[in-house]
Amino acid sequence: MSDLRARAEEWLAQDPDPATRAELRAILDAGDAAALADRFGTRLEFGTAGLRGELGAGPNRMNRVTVMRAAAGLAARLPAGGRVVIGFDARHGSRRFADDTAAVLSGAGLRPEVFAGPVPTPVLAHFTRAFDDIVAGVMVTASHNPPRDNGYKVYWADGAQIVPPTDAEISAAIDAVGRVDELPLGEGWPVHEDAGLYLDAVSSLRLGGDRDVSIVYTPLHGVGRDVLLAAFDRAGFPAPAVVPEQAEPDPDFPTVDFPNPEEPGALDLALGLAEARGADLVIANDPDADRCAVAVPGPSGWRTLTGDEVGGLLAEHVLRHTTGDDRLVATTIVSSSLLRSIAAAHRVRFAETLTGFKWIMKAGPGRLVFGYEEALGYSVGDDRGVLVNDKDGIGAALAVAALAADARRDGRTLLDLLDAQARRYGLHATSQLSVRVSDLSLITAAMARLRSDPPRELGGRRVESFDDLARPAGGLPPTDGLRFRLAGGSRVVVRPSGTEPKLKCYLEVVLPVDGDVAEVRARAAADLEALRADVSAAIS
Repeated sequence: MSDLRARAEEWLAQDPDPATRAELRAILDAGDAAALADRFGTRLEFGTAGLRGELGAGPNRMNRVTVMRAAAGLAARLPAGGRVVIGFDARHGSRRFADDTAAVLSGAGLRPEVFAGPVPTPVLAHFTRAFDDIVAGVMVTASHNPPRDNGYKVYWADGAQIVPPTDAEISAAIDAVGRVDELPLGEGWPVHEDAGLYLDAVSSLRLGGDRDVSIVYTPLHGVGRDVLLAAFDRAGFPAPAVVPEQAEPDPDFPTVDFPNPEEPGALDLALGLAEARGADLVIANDPDADRCAVAVPGPSGWRTLTGDEVGGLLAEHVLRHTTGDDRLVATTIVSSSLLRSIAAAHRVRFAETLTGFKWIMKAGPGRLVFGYEEALGYSVGDDRGVLVNDKDGIGAALAVAALAADARRDGRTLLDLLDAQARRYGLHATSQLSVRVSDLSLITAAMARLRSDPPRELGGRRVESFDDLARPAGGLPPTDGLRFRLAGGSRVVVRPSGTEPKLKCYLEVVLPVDGDVAEVRARAAADLEALRADVSAAIS
């Protein structure tokens, strides 16, 4: 306790934020050992996803001291005089963290620039790669995390998220940073007023000629609305109807439990408005607009498409509008195997990577024109390659709108396009099982059990092979994950989440389609439920 108090007092002496100083002083005065241990017993780790965590005082929280240390560590890794662009979302503290970052970078001899207001993550990522003298980008965001969180993503000069060993080098430099109140701070840096550069690029995507489609859109209280509406206007689409209760940026996300379009209930307001308006399509972004969710009306009401379903549709859309044998499409080890079949049919290159767009953007060789991951992340491109070297929920939304408009012209819907893919490639049905925990040791224990005693059968299908992804294989770097290949082409991947206290299981069943697609879908749904039950038992 005395050591924790000493660390806390040292932190208190350098913290420039009155709010976190007051929080920490109250904890110290109360002698709250548990609260001190939670904040000072460990720290947020800087990795390939940067930093992300709950707001509050101490090294295990997101706060001004944590951010200034991160900025100083980043500065130590960058060439003197380099230009760094900084964006931020509308979460609590984001603007302050962006300004603190600029002050530290400027004091270290770099040339920071900050967007004047909140921007979507793909706007920042695109800007970072657009100029030869930009050496890095920083985006202050916690994406779809709960309201109490914030985060800090670092992009390199290519506009992609950092990968090893850069993350470890920055982390080591952060460890070497002294007191933040002794850092030299600059002032007076340029600002960017709008997202014009990104809009110029996204509006040039090849989207076909059809524009007749009715869309309801929600930014889920995030920062995507204005840029998405401008992108749709430039591309000639009718303006989507925006869910009024979720239209304005609000860091408290009052209408949803989690501001994640994957979460149950998150799209309820959008679906209700779409039903009332008779819309063709619902599109949702997460709060920083790097993800895109899609829902369509069907025989039994509105249905939200899975990330894998949207990924398959977008892949063929991009491949129809691009040329060249050197084209590359890429996805991750936890996404559907459908993309491999699509690539083979179109005679283009295919790559499979670890989870995360930082790895998708490193896929190769070839000219990457499309990448996606099942967690609603897509990067679309044209013959020049992908527009953004990260997830881009706004570019994806435009491409989905183009697909829907094209289908509507022929009297079809996105569901009809999915059925056509199932007939051509077989039905690839995917699902997910996530277990959220308060004690991370439970995840460690579950992974250890599966490694030492892997199941021989799952969902009534024999386990044909078992890969421990912690051991490098197939050209992939090591990662904490397990892959089970089952009879008939089915598959299960189990891994801890990289951003949340969850154990995530990715399920896939592949069935040939010889007759009625609906019947095969029903059979696949039953197979997935059996698989889910067995996997749930195996990890509990």
